Amino acid sequence: MNQLKLGIPKGSLQDATIDLFARAGWRISLSARSYAPSIDDPEIECLMVRAQEMARYVETGALDAGITGHDWVVETEANVDELAELVYAKQRLARVRWVLAVPEDSAIRQPADLSGKIIATEVVKTTEKYLARHGVNARVEFSWGATEVKVPRLADAIVEVTETGASLRANRLRIVDTVLESATVFIMNREAATASWKREKAENLILMLRGAIDATNKVGLMLNVRREHLDAVLAVLPALKNPTISTLSDPAWVAVNTIIEEAVVRQILPKLKAAKAQGIVEYPLNKIVL
Repeated sequence: MNQLKLGIPKGSLQDATIDLFARAGWRISLSARSYAPSIDDPEIECLMVRAQEMARYVETGALDAGITGHDWVVETEANVDELAELVYAKQRLARVRWVLAVPEDSAIRQPADLSGKIIATEVVKTTEKYLARHGVNARVEFSWGATEVKVPRLADAIVEVTETGASLRANRLRIVDTVLESATVFIMNREAATASWKREKAENLILMLRGAIDATNKVGLMLNVRREHLDAVLAVLPALKNPTISTLSDPAWVAVNTIIEEAVVRQILPKLKAAKAQGIVEYPLNKIVL
């Protein structure tokens, strides 16, 4: 049987990734001590790998494909194909940034001020390339976790990943510049990508994962309305595209079906009722394939 050897990121992205797969239609089961989770698809073999190492294992062919951050593809300089960007992170659906940060009271205001300084970071190569672009000579030291607490005693500045900036603010750090923007990506071994079965399997998987991401925080809304009140109802509805309008058995009535952000339902549902809509039904969505 053909199988796609797929790397699932272990660590901060793990729970979000397993949840995403569940919404896309695949159930991944992971025991506490296992690095080889089971999945309800005999055509996929999963292995848990740290995101920082994923690109290297995909490049060598130990894995056919994997999910990791674009930042780690850049940092490891791995020769892999990035087939798709999957915009989700451990806290929310968003890209992340690696930022240059310093203590709030630091005299460092721009990259040039880093000359001769010490910078702590997990992405050493990426930081060195950033400094080279700005013509700055500084010492970059590898930091394994808790990087925010290393300034000012152990380093003058840090390059750290952030989604919202909350952790940096909590540690009284100020962002000087963005070093690299990143998002979760689906990567594939270049030889495996030329194998038609594996490529098709990967692309079908991406299609379903993207569908699950696109459906996040959205709901479907169905309602009935008399034709003479249809324009008033449509004026209330924000739509992904034009709503679907279907004629009911009574030609004086139509059914309206649309997709909206879940957060706006509480605002527009009373307006829809006031516009003479009836039989309003809100329903959850698992996937939206555009």
